[in-house]
Amino acid sequence: MGLFDFLKKKTKEESLWEETKDGVIELGGIEVETPQNETEEFVLEVEEGIDKTAAVNQAVGKAMGAENIHIFRGNADTLYQETEQTGDTAEDEVEIEITSTDGETFVLENAEEGIAFIEELSDLASGMLEKPDGDEEVLITTADGDCFVEETAEDAEIFMEELTDFVANALQEEVPVVAEPEQEEKKMGFFAKLKAGLDKTRKNIMGGVDAVLGGFTKIDEDLFEELEEALIMADMGVQTAMNIVENLRKRVKREHTTDPSLIKGMLADEITAILLEGVQEEESLPSPSVVLVIGVNGVGKTTTIGKLASRYKAEGRSVLLAAADTFRAAAIDQLEVWGQRSGIEVIKQEENSDPAAVVFDAVHAAKNQKTDLLICDTAGRLHNKKNLMEELRKIAKVIEREHPNAHKEIYLVLDATTGQNALQQAKLFQEVADITGIILTKLDGTAKGGIVVAIKSELQIPVRFIGIGESINDLQRFDAREFAKALFGE
Repeated sequence: MGLFDFLKKKTKEESLWEETKDGVIELGGIEVETPQNETEEFVLEVEEGIDKTAAVNQAVGKAMGAENIHIFRGNADTLYQETEQTGDTAEDEVEIEITSTDGETFVLENAEEGIAFIEELSDLASGMLEKPDGDEEVLITTADGDCFVEETAEDAEIFMEELTDFVANALQEEVPVVAEPEQEEKKMGFFAKLKAGLDKTRKNIMGGVDAVLGGFTKIDEDLFEELEEALIMADMGVQTAMNIVENLRKRVKREHTTDPSLIKGMLADEITAILLEGVQEEESLPSPSVVLVIGVNGVGKTTTIGKLASRYKAEGRSVLLAAADTFRAAAIDQLEVWGQRSGIEVIKQEENSDPAAVVFDAVHAAKNQKTDLLICDTAGRLHNKKNLMEELRKIAKVIEREHPNAHKEIYLVLDATTGQNALQQAKLFQEVADITGIILTKLDGTAKGGIVVAIKSELQIPVRFIGIGESINDLQRFDAREFAKALFGE
């Protein structure tokens, strides 16, 4: 017998088996030995590689009197709908007995209870047990929202243990391991992931542009004005939108263009030119290097630092982290978690310590260990520019004095979902720090990715990295050409 020889059903109505009582049904690798009379067992044998859930549903469908055996998917309601189409249900006449391989038996009064029981087993792995102290009732809730109530916590423990043992013994195998999203994503090329991540932004920009161009039969000033408005609404910023449209006016006049549909290609050229202007192929940071990472709370700064450190370590670089955002205990703890996950040392002090003192310790540790890269988390108290400027000045002074030969970078982390607010943050931070690069997070979850164009156009600060997902590998180097291609769906 196969893995599902535990599934046995007895029927009070021999008529349920009249269609198949003379032999063995074989469908898609599933063999069903049908009983010759009401006292014989109904046994389902499943060959290796067959979908076990489908096999269970198929057996239940047969017990309910379906003329043909189907692979049923979905909830009980779906199952009933299917069986009603193929035969008469016998849910009130069928007693279902399920016996595990170790001899434990569960008897259900009808097919409905049998289906519900099987669904509960499939949900068990993701079930949740709310367990109070004492003799209070215990609510056991499955992932689908089905509930069982046991009188005491002890009864609930026994119930859960019985079900767990039943599943383990009956299936004789662990719950199949589902590939982690991260593993699946690794199979996608970077461009495919980028294109998927920019889907909302692409629809936001191109949807507005298409709507404008589709409303005109000729190119005139009204078209340019509406196009400018569409670009502003796509979070490209007022100044950037005005510059793009002005360049389009000049090109249309120069090339004597009259067809509005040609504007779209010209727009793609303009945006691509902005992204590529002055862009040089990104070189890896030299050794030794010190990177200060700044940004307001909530943009994913500390998480980005953890991903950045993991990325460089994966490239074979030695990395050290400095927890210099000392005004948030959570930031220190979070950075330590990332350090432990990646096997990277974190230099820290107590909460509210002097950030410059933390950086001082980290710089000396990096020098003593001959570390390739030191990444420093810093506070993001933008509401007090004077204090922030003084703090960054002190940190920069410490690094220059204690590690004069190190290459220095200041990366600003921005949340792409905030759109124009991100641009304003960048302008304010630019007043207090010499920003050398932008890290734009959460691009995959927003329609406001046009902010990349605005930042490049208005601030002339290069985007160094972009976040296109939540996994550790989704912090990617920014490639202007690939970004432009993905933005226009090429």
